[in-house]
Amino acid sequence: MDFMNFKDQVVLVTGAAGAIGKSIAEGFCRGGAKVFVTDLKQEAIDATVKELGNSGECCGLAADVTNAAQVKKAVDSAAEAFGGKIDILVNVAGIVGQGKVEDLTEEEWDKMFAVNCKGSFLFIRETVPLMKANKFGKIINFSSKSGKTGSALMSHYSAAKGAIIGFTQALACELADDGINVNCVCPGITEDTGVWSNVSAGYIKNLEMPRVEVIKKFSAKIPLKRLAKIKDVVAVTLFMASSGADYMTGQAINITGGREMH
Repeated sequence: MDFMNFKDQVVLVTGAAGAIGKSIAEGFCRGGAKVFVTDLKQEAIDATVKELGNSGECCGLAADVTNAAQVKKAVDSAAEAFGGKIDILVNVAGIVGQGKVEDLTEEEWDKMFAVNCKGSFLFIRETVPLMKANKFGKIINFSSKSGKTGSALMSHYSAAKGAIIGFTQALACELADDGINVNCVCPGITEDTGVWSNVSAGYIKNLEMPRVEVIKKFSAKIPLKRLAKIKDVVAVTLFMASSGADYMTGQAINITGGREMH
C-alpha cells in the first residue's frame, strides 16, 4: 500500500515559513497534495510558496494564529483555492521561551498559551465544519517532549504543550463519529530549527555553558545519542496524516530518540 500518496487531498499547514513547517508542506507537495501554507508574514509565505511550487501545487496567506478573523480568512482562502474542502490540518505554528518561574511575566505566560494553544484551537474550530461535511479529516497538532515531561526553565512552554495533548485527546473522542482523526506529535530538541536556536541560546545564558557543551549535555540524555533531525519529524507527521494511521486517534507520538517513552 502507498501510505504516502496524498493525491487530490487538501492540506493546510500553519507555521509553514519555519524549518519544520516548510519541510512538512514540501513532503505533502511531493506526495501529490494540494497545499495551503500560512505563517505570520506575507513575504515569508510568498517565498515559501515560490519555493514549494517546484514540488507541487501550493498557495498561501499570512495570518496571526491568535487573531480569530485572520484565521478564518486563511481557512476560507484555503477552501476556496482547492474546491471547498480541507482534508488535513497540521498545526505547526508555535513559540518557545525560557526563564525562571519567578521571573516570568503575565505577558510571557499569556503569549505562550495564545500562540501554542489558542492558535491551534482557532484553526481547528474553523476547519472542523469542512471536515464534518466530508465525513473525513486528519488533524495533527504539535506538542513537545516538554509536554510529556516538563523542562526546567521552560515551565510556561511545558504547560502549554501539555495542554495540547489534553486538547488532542478530547477532540479525538469528540470527532471520531465524524470520521476525523486527531493526533499530536511530541518532538524532542530538533537540529537546524529556530526553536533549537532559541532554546540553546537560553541554556548557554542560563547554564553559563558554551554551545558545544550544551549539545553534549542534551545528547547524552538520549538513548540514540543524537538530537532529532527535521526529516525525523516530517516522516512521523506525514505518517500520522496518511491512510497508514487510519486506526490511530488521540495519540501523542514521541520523536525523541528514546528519551521520552510514555
